[in-house]
Amino acid sequence: MELTAAEIRRAVRAALAEDLGSGDATTLATVPANAKSVALMRAREPLTAAGIQFAEIAFRELSPQIKIEKLARDGQKVAAEKTLLKISGSSRAILSAERVALNFIQRLSGVATATALFANEIKDFRARILDTRKTTPGWRRFEKYAVKCGGGKNHRIGLFDMILIKDNHLVALRNEKPNAVAAAILRARKKFPKLKVEVEADTLAQVAQAVDAGADIILLDNMTVAQLRQAVKIIRGRAKTEASGGVNLKTVRAIAATGVDFISIGAITHSARAVDIGLDFE
Repeated sequence: MELTAAEIRRAVRAALAEDLGSGDATTLATVPANAKSVALMRAREPLTAAGIQFAEIAFRELSPQIKIEKLARDGQKVAAEKTLLKISGSSRAILSAERVALNFIQRLSGVATATALFANEIKDFRARILDTRKTTPGWRRFEKYAVKCGGGKNHRIGLFDMILIKDNHLVALRNEKPNAVAAAILRARKKFPKLKVEVEADTLAQVAQAVDAGADIILLDNMTVAQLRQAVKIIRGRAKTEASGGVNLKTVRAIAATGVDFISIGAITHSARAVDIGLDFE
């Protein structure tokens, strides 16, 4: 997942318009138009950075002449008290863009940091951390970009770029022959032959049905560690495997040790905490 400068700028402009409205009343009333300042954006806790370009664009949208020294990059692990950006120029522009810049970088660095914690736990195994579609509406591409910054891998972007046959799809096909899993895969291949097909399996019987029907990926949903090991044995490399459900920092290493290829975690996007980053004038 790579972001373009144009899409970042669109998002930043919308956020600035939302925040500024008819103008930053406090700053306009108290700070002279010709005032200049230097401000430092610092990490107040250890984190993995993401969204630095959003912050840069926020300041430059309000003052193209502003000078920014970038002291960290997206994907970099940053220690507490390290400076991410040094911003020099119009005091009004810095003050008015501050919250928008921080909102983007705190939220996206939070996603990257959460992802990095999980990725670090399984660094000794072949499994990779995957994101999900459990994202903030309108921010999916940004949050998935942050997942990559944290060392994770992007799953499908939306409903359009991959087939994922879930339990409710299978219930709708429960009377199909030879079984719902095989029928769903056959229909998916026929309708969208160029898309990869993943099937959610709740039982080992469904795992066997999915691999026999030629699924590309099998999602092993809410299975125990013992069931995951057995599923990997059943599949024997004929499809990729994705463990999902009940994953946390205490369980992820044991899940990775079962031999699965991927571990998907909704919490790295839907529940990531915004990290503590501050902006202080020198």
